[in-house]
Amino acid sequence: MFKVKKVLNKDVYYSDLLEYVPHFFTSRELIVKDNINPLSKYLNIKPENLKHPAQVHSANIDIAKENINTYDQTDALILDDKKLAIYLSFADCTPVILYDSKNNTGAIAHAGWRGTAQKIALKTFLKMEELYNSKPENITALIGPCISFSCFETSTEAISELKKTVNDKSGLFRENYADLKGINKRQLQEAGIDKIDVCPYCTVLDNDKFFSYRKENKTQKRHSAVLKLPD
Repeated sequence: MFKVKKVLNKDVYYSDLLEYVPHFFTSRELIVKDNINPLSKYLNIKPENLKHPAQVHSANIDIAKENINTYDQTDALILDDKKLAIYLSFADCTPVILYDSKNNTGAIAHAGWRGTAQKIALKTFLKMEELYNSKPENITALIGPCISFSCFETSTEAISELKKTVNDKSGLFRENYADLKGINKRQLQEAGIDKIDVCPYCTVLDNDKFFSYRKENKTQKRHSAVLKLPD
């Protein structure tokens, strides 16, 4: 279940499935890129160790490294170093946090409709499987606030691409509407991951809490998903 807490005296949201893992989804009250120093202090890391990729709606995945600060054209970052933390930013697209309890590794994926169509969250798990021998039964997935089924109307072409990503399409599509949270969840479930928590909030309907690219005339402001590994 998703719950609210305060970070730097601002509302953030977290899942009790990973209560022991430092993670949260910020609200519009807390813009990470404007608060790098205080957030780094909160996370007990150096400011330069809070890593963020240059997101472009790709399916490119990289690994956060202490001596690397630039991750071009990257929409998922994997974390295996307790000295680092990662964040990705969103405004309608789907944030997906993955955590491997056996290997103490994690990741954040940015799954807009294009990333979802390219199965970026699933590919991120498969990369963790390749790197660390991660197993579905050890993975917890958190699907954060994004545009909801009732608000995500898109093209026939996009619907067609999204339908190709799951075997069981039931309940995920209606005319030109698609359930991005549900599709990402189904992709992970079909890979054997069953510990999945889905945030109930919609960035459009709950625009008082989160930024919405669609509702706010292509706003450049972003909320974020943040992850650090437990010590």
